[in-house]
Amino acid sequence: MSEQKTGAFTGYEKFIIALLAILQFTVVLDFMVLSPLGYILLDKLSISTSQFGLVVSAYAFSAGAAGLLTAGFADKFDRKKLLLFFYTGFVIGTFLCGIAPTYHFPLFARIFTGLFGGVIGSIGFAIITDLFPIQVRGRVMGFVQMAFASSQVLGIPIGLYLAKEFSWHAPFLMIVGVSIIVGILIVAYMKPINAHLKFQSQGNAFQHLGRTISKPQYLQGFAATTMLATGGFMLMPFGTAYGVNNLGIQEAQLPTLYMVTGLCMLAFSPLIGKLSDKVGKYQVFLWGSVIACVMTLIYCNLSVTPLWIIIILNILLFVGITARMISASALMSAVPEPHDRGAFMGINSSVQQISGGIASLIAGYIVSETATGYLENYPLLGNVVVVAIIITGFLMYRIHKYVTHKTAQVIEPKAVI
Repeated sequence: MSEQKTGAFTGYEKFIIALLAILQFTVVLDFMVLSPLGYILLDKLSISTSQFGLVVSAYAFSAGAAGLLTAGFADKFDRKKLLLFFYTGFVIGTFLCGIAPTYHFPLFARIFTGLFGGVIGSIGFAIITDLFPIQVRGRVMGFVQMAFASSQVLGIPIGLYLAKEFSWHAPFLMIVGVSIIVGILIVAYMKPINAHLKFQSQGNAFQHLGRTISKPQYLQGFAATTMLATGGFMLMPFGTAYGVNNLGIQEAQLPTLYMVTGLCMLAFSPLIGKLSDKVGKYQVFLWGSVIACVMTLIYCNLSVTPLWIIIILNILLFVGITARMISASALMSAVPEPHDRGAFMGINSSVQQISGGIASLIAGYIVSETATGYLENYPLLGNVVVVAIIITGFLMYRIHKYVTHKTAQVIEPKAVI
């Protein structure tokens, strides 16, 4: 696109934003739908909380490994071709989840899916960074991150309904169907994205990977991502089980909780993106962190609570989480140089997935389930999350200072679309 800082997006730019949002929707839903199914899997597969934490983290660990293995190659190919390759593998892995019969099979399927699905987000962010200047990336990230809200409004309620009416396999098969349509759209309408190839440095993929990992300014970005993922992944795996067994939410009420929260996030996400471009990405991140800390402490110390109160608290919690995600993604996208974007995003995604996987495992050991299904030590889990959020705030401040200094002196070369 042109070097415009404001103004409306072109028709093709809107298509790219929408396509990336829908693509992200399928990937996010594939990961997020596992948590609401937690109470079903604990019963149907007769597994413990630590075993379920392993199923969740298996995806994260394999995604992290895949990101590191592919990071050195990420800047050496047309991003469209790279996206299609990994999205195809993701669809195959999700299909395997949809036919998994026993505990060990879905564990393998999640590992396979992670090897491909975990790289897709980093490719998408690299595409956004290639095609859109920093001045409008908050808006773009705001729309793309609507995938998380959409997964709650449409995906998770439908997935829970299908799981209840048929089996826990059905939501994964639904994702496969939607993903095939998305893949066809990518093949048919997305243009090649290869302008970054003009900035290629000498050396092989492993040398490129080594140079990317060794840069101090990149390392501080990876450190911030580590703590960002730690806070986010700890609450996610057992959120539904906590709601049902500790807060007294009825199984039939779960779709309502997710749908109302998601609808609110569909409205808030674009507003948060615009706000981050207008008032500052770090400022929005900071306020989001404050909201997330307060709501985490309240939410994790609740007992049996009326549904309407839980919905309000859940919405406020997700406002904080979404503000952190959108602003951090936009801010982090300005860290790498053009010839390092694919590698940086790949490594950053790996760091996020591996950190999230470790966080899920730790959460599985902090939280324990009684004979009645009640989850113990959830307040302790909330305290750990708050500490991680506070540490992340200090790390993101360093990223903010670096990006501010960089963008004040350098105008990035942009691809023309």
